[in-house]
Amino acid sequence: MAASNGKAVLFVCLGNICRSPIAEAVFRKLATDNSVVDHWVIDSGAVSDWNVGCSPDARALACLRNHGIETDHRARQVTKDDFATFDHILCMDESNLRDLKKKASQVKNCKAKIELLGIYDPQKQLIIQDPYYGNEEDFETVYEQCVRCCKAFLENYS
Repeated sequence: MAASNGKAVLFVCLGNICRSPIAEAVFRKLATDNSVVDHWVIDSGAVSDWNVGCSPDARALACLRNHGIETDHRARQVTKDDFATFDHILCMDESNLRDLKKKASQVKNCKAKIELLGIYDPQKQLIIQDPYYGNEEDFETVYEQCVRCCKAFLENYS
């Protein structure tokens, strides 16, 4: 699964319909704009299986479209193989982090570095809050956080 130079990132949230598909789409756009997209495997997933096969939330899609970004992502659950194939697994909150570390402990050949995406935020907003029960402004906040974090992550690993 890894790209030719071994860079692979998986963005993770609870259901893979709001935060992580936004982060995936934002990172893909930044990598494309910086002419490095071919150096990366980029995906997103969920710790739960609630939304497997579903498109992102309509508000997430509208937010991305407002910024000129399209995605055809379908929600999927994180698998044991992901821990062995991705270099970085970046999640949105402490609950995601706990769930991922628990799953990783059951994988013998785990190579993924599991972190909060927010550790890359220059504004030091560590947690990317779930906007699902919020409004369009909450999705915009998630988008802005993802842009800041993904830019910093890409600069750090390119």
